[in-house]
Amino acid sequence: MTDRQKSQLVSAVREAAAGRFRIAVQVTDNSAERVLDQIAALDGADLAVVAQPYLAMNATPKRMRAFYEVILTSSPLPICYYERGRASAVEITEDVLQPILAHPNLVMVKDSSADPRRKDALLKAREARSNLALLLGDEFSCVDYLLAGYDGVMLGGAILNASYVAEIVERLSAGDVGGARTVESRMIAMLHGVYGGPDFPCWLNGLKSTLVRLGIFQTSNTYLDYPLSSDCSQMISRLIESERSYLLPS
Repeated sequence: MTDRQKSQLVSAVREAAAGRFRIAVQVTDNSAERVLDQIAALDGADLAVVAQPYLAMNATPKRMRAFYEVILTSSPLPICYYERGRASAVEITEDVLQPILAHPNLVMVKDSSADPRRKDALLKAREARSNLALLLGDEFSCVDYLLAGYDGVMLGGAILNASYVAEIVERLSAGDVGGARTVESRMIAMLHGVYGGPDFPCWLNGLKSTLVRLGIFQTSNTYLDYPLSSDCSQMISRLIESERSYLLPS
């Protein structure tokens, strides 16, 4: 999205939200200056979300530390660090991660790494900073991470699976771990059906096609042009019927 499109999106969401929740906006880019330019254009956002750069030549630990230091120090908005793990082209090593986690302008971490070592490092950092929020970005391991001490979840697919996660949290709060795992298994089966299987061959198109059929979106067009196989399309039709109480809880 262009900066203008992001600004329009933030304004629309801000108006619709009417103060009911905070708005976090992804501003990841290949240089600290481009990230800061995006943040400056986000009138109405509450948090700026920054993942590893999409491309960084000579991505030494020293240069990566400097990348995040400039952003964290200069941003007028609080920062959420988005850890994408192996999905990122640029690795953030432990010696780069530690100063990021210690910076006072970092208020939140979204962890999609699916890496137990990173989970342990984040939990250890939170021991030193009780106000640092740890949110899970991997919807396929909610129960384990919430039991380990994560504060909640921040999911890219939450428009589909928020009701499942809400019930998982409710059951865990009541001490019903077995029930939480049952709901999680049901959610994972739904996601695999929408995305075309564990490898997500229909990922974004499957998601948007589901939302169109639910009457939430008006188009399934995507920038990334993922395919929608006939098998995935048929599975979506079945899921809309079997999972309607979760997909359309209101």
